[in-house]
Amino acid sequence: MRPCLLSFLLLSPTSAALAQPVAALQPMAFLAGHCWKGEFPGGTQTDEHCFQWLYGGQMLRDVHTVRSPGKPDYVGETTYYHDAAAGTVAFLYVENSGGYSRGTMRPADGGLDFPATQYVGASGKALTYRVRWTPSDGAYEAHSEIQSGERWLPQFKLLLKKQ
Repeated sequence: MRPCLLSFLLLSPTSAALAQPVAALQPMAFLAGHCWKGEFPGGTQTDEHCFQWLYGGQMLRDVHTVRSPGKPDYVGETTYYHDAAAGTVAFLYVENSGGYSRGTMRPADGGLDFPATQYVGASGKALTYRVRWTPSDGAYEAHSEIQSGERWLPQFKLLLKKQ
């Protein structure tokens, strides 16, 4: 019992929030140790992201859950890490229906930019998307666009508030 309790204490959100992130992940530090939740237009579907430092700040985990009435939860997990060889922050996203995505994040004036990358569904079909997160007081706005031919189309814009 004692080793389990010790593991729980070492991995608790409180201690994880106190981790000192590697320099490359510092722009994402405001997210760590918190859950952030937003409602899609119509107010019936929610999106929640819970962030936690891993390995003493070497990586950042984002557990992501979209809830819709009458449907199973859509759940995904993103791990952000410093890719020293490429000199950037990279991520791997996997989700419960078999899809995945790999990409990068770069700090930008007033926010975090996730340049164009591909989401590959379980069927193998790919979708190219890009995202920008803009922090504000106790919240951040996520603005996602998808590529259609040569054009970028809005996918969603969502305000996620600290819980």
